[in-house]
Amino acid sequence: MPCSFFFFLDVDECRTLPDACRLDMRCVNQNGGYLCIPRSLYSQSYARPNSPPYPDRSAPCLLGYALGEDGTCVDIDECETSAHQCNPTQVCFNTDGGYTCSCTEGYWLVGGQCQDIDECRYGYCQQLCANIPGSYSCSCNPGFILNPDSRTCQDIDECEDEPCSHACFNTYGSYMCNCDEGFELGADGTTCNDLDECSFSDFLCQYRCVNTPGSFSCVCPPGYYIFEDGRSCEDLNECDTGNNTCTTAQVCFNFQGRYKCLDPLICEAPYIEFSDNQCMCSAENPTCRDRPFAILYRHMDLSSGRTVPADIFQMQATTRYPGAFYIFQIKSGNEGREFYMRQTSNLSATLVLSRPITGPREVVLDLEMVTVNNVINFRGSSIIRLTIFVSEHPF
Repeated sequence: MPCSFFFFLDVDECRTLPDACRLDMRCVNQNGGYLCIPRSLYSQSYARPNSPPYPDRSAPCLLGYALGEDGTCVDIDECETSAHQCNPTQVCFNTDGGYTCSCTEGYWLVGGQCQDIDECRYGYCQQLCANIPGSYSCSCNPGFILNPDSRTCQDIDECEDEPCSHACFNTYGSYMCNCDEGFELGADGTTCNDLDECSFSDFLCQYRCVNTPGSFSCVCPPGYYIFEDGRSCEDLNECDTGNNTCTTAQVCFNFQGRYKCLDPLICEAPYIEFSDNQCMCSAENPTCRDRPFAILYRHMDLSSGRTVPADIFQMQATTRYPGAFYIFQIKSGNEGREFYMRQTSNLSATLVLSRPITGPREVVLDLEMVTVNNVINFRGSSIIRLTIFVSEHPF
């Protein structure tokens, strides 16, 4: 069967169409069509001297392309050859058969010029924004750190670095230090300084206040111990606790802050021992006629600084005889006149401290009770030998 061949011939629209391009545009024929291009861009390779006002059909490449060494049409890089008309603020981007003028990222075209975009005006950053040519930079306030997205901020937990002396509480964008009881926060906001509670008042402790880190403690002088309230001092009874140096023959007598080991009673002649604390002088003994018939030994303690006047000891007749009356007086030991006897009834009297007395000191008073009976013409006396241990006032 014979083969058939078909040939297609290009129609030159630039010749056949009247006014194919208008105004200042020139017509350039293409295979299967035509182009209208500005006269200012009309290539000399298409418009040769003495040529007709339309392109030569023999031109092998389109506008923006050039014939390569291998005979194919290759794109002309107008940006590389500086054959573009971009202004100095613009950037040339080559395209197939042409080029475009544009602004780089971070700039926009205003009045034909590329101007920097102030990205900070549009809230790109969560906290702090600094505009820079063609871009921007985000940063964070103190207490925050920039996230990997370079825009948002994350709170820093400063407590992880243990900036506080005691307790640390993280807050949004910062932190707060707190101190244990007995401490106060220093001026630097992180250091805890001990409070000297003893300097707040002179009445925290009965005797002496000792400051300790975060607290305080009360101490007492020798012979005393801290009471249950932790502040008051109570006398330590060395006689009850056994913390004394008395022998088995001695008697331990406790008083404020101290104790005394009392020797066994020895009665001096003509007195004889009547009991553990009493000496008697028999009326049958002629040498006892002008002496007190009995001496009773008593002991008591008295604190220094006792308010005066103060009743401190009572003396009373144990036997009452018809027609008899009694006289009470201090016979000896009151050289400083710190004491006097006040008769409270016909049978009793009270020893009164009339002047302040200080210790440590031992005072021995002979308190005499004189019995007078005019009916039987009798006059006799007895003595209470009172030893007063005056303790030093430690408070």
